[in-house]
Amino acid sequence: MSVGFPQIKLRWNSIHLKLLTTYLVLTALGTSLLAGYILFSFYAYFMQTRQAELEDWTGALSESVADALEEKDLQRVEVIVQRYGAPQAFTLRVFSPEGRLLASSSLETDIQVKDWFAVPGMRQAFNQQTAKGLAKGVLSQEDRLFVARPIIRNQRMLGVLRMSITLAQFQAKFQTVIWTILGSLVVTFLLCAVISEWFTRSIAQPIQAMSLFAMRLGSGHLGEKLTLNQSDEVGQLALELNRMSERLAALDQERRAFLANVSHELRTPVSNVYVTLEALASGADQEPELRQRFMQTAQEETKRLSQLIHDLLDLGRLEAGITELETQPLHLRNLINRAVRAMESRLRRADVEITLNIPDVELQGDPERLLQAFLNILDNAIKHSHPQSTVSLKGTEEGSQVAVEIQDQGKGISPTDLPHIFEQFYTAERSRQGRGTGLGLAIARRIVEAHGGNITVKSYLGKGAIFTLYLPIHQ
Repeated sequence: MSVGFPQIKLRWNSIHLKLLTTYLVLTALGTSLLAGYILFSFYAYFMQTRQAELEDWTGALSESVADALEEKDLQRVEVIVQRYGAPQAFTLRVFSPEGRLLASSSLETDIQVKDWFAVPGMRQAFNQQTAKGLAKGVLSQEDRLFVARPIIRNQRMLGVLRMSITLAQFQAKFQTVIWTILGSLVVTFLLCAVISEWFTRSIAQPIQAMSLFAMRLGSGHLGEKLTLNQSDEVGQLALELNRMSERLAALDQERRAFLANVSHELRTPVSNVYVTLEALASGADQEPELRQRFMQTAQEETKRLSQLIHDLLDLGRLEAGITELETQPLHLRNLINRAVRAMESRLRRADVEITLNIPDVELQGDPERLLQAFLNILDNAIKHSHPQSTVSLKGTEEGSQVAVEIQDQGKGISPTDLPHIFEQFYTAERSRQGRGTGLGLAIARRIVEAHGGNITVKSYLGKGAIFTLYLPIHQ
């Protein structure tokens, strides 16, 4: 079963809404700052440009007015003022050194002014200093740029020229610019909102799909797959979740199989003991020979049950990693000799000989656990060997590890059974299921892996099997 994208519902605590809100706030903040900077820069540039133009105009006109004042030609001064002054835009005034108004392009307004020294820039100009800036009109509240320049010729002050320009027209145009920029901001914000919605949805949907997928895994829907057609880190995470789902499903299957096998393996000896005791309770104990046989059966089944429980506990501790290895330096040859001596009676009963060719190398490990691993492999080799055959043990140093091959001359393991030989309760020879617990090889593999090694097996039908244990050499 595959799990696709869920339908996203906006909630205040959803990652989709958080991302969308963050993107929109950042977009609004960024566009507002950019628009403010553009407007400020445009306004400052215009003011500086107009101020510079005003200075250039007053500089040129002051020379013409100076020529007329030197000749005391006030009519010419009036002509210059009326020619270059415009009532709706430019206002041009010329004053005498004493502060008397000589000529004005806005005479009807200017005759109402009683104190020109109170007008911005005039006091500095009469003190032979050029003044400029932004101020209100002489008798109005409109904003105007002005330049008040003293008229000096041959180090003699001839008068003062004041020129101002209204900003009403510019302010009207500037308002149009502001509304245009605000409209552009709104359009930009809406476009960014659409893009942000698409972008956040592309991020939030996979995350929410993986969240729902994880919730389904937690509720027991193992083995499902998450479908995300992405090749980025999110897609890689989805692949890992799918692998986890498959692994959990496999582990759950193994757990179920393990419980089924344990139940089966425990039921057989318990049932045999129960039947034996029931027979004894029914009067079978009156016949000595029958009683002896039943008692022996009960002992064998109890021993088998005890061995099964012991193996299960060992396997459980090894898989959980709670078994502490009592590591110490040990010699491989001595360890193998101990295992062979422990199997001497088994070898004689099976009519099997053994050959040894083990190098004298030193290992670092738990001698009892390693002995258990070798005993389990040897027991398996002897159990599947033909009478009057040989089990050979050969060791070879391979770099920083030693490889110990245990080869029997039995009928071998079929290719279909070979991949499962180390699984719990797996018995390749079904007719031999009652002769062992099916845990020996699994325990051996866990012990070898706990020592930093590994174990492999290969087999040829009719020629036997070769188990190879790789263990690190103690440096």
